[in-house]
Amino acid sequence: MNIKWMFGIGIGIAIIASFYFVVQLNLNMAVLSMVGLFAFTNGLRSKTFHDQGLVRESKWMKWVSLFFALAFIVLIIIYSVI
Repeated sequence: MNIKWMFGIGIGIAIIASFYFVVQLNLNMAVLSMVGLFAFTNGLRSKTFHDQGLVRESKWMKWVSLFFALAFIVLIIIYSVI
């Protein structure tokens, strides 16, 4: 399966989850799903920049994506303890 399709499916799931949790007023889970959404979108942007030959921008987006992925993991740990 193409990597862009996998990112697209992840982004779609994160958007639906974010919207669902906002409507349900479960803001902790809404924030968690939005951070996951940011990680997916920045990862896809990094891949797109790399494909276009924009190496510096690709590295920058990769690190931003990794930051949001780390924040996602930290939030999962925090929310599981609370």
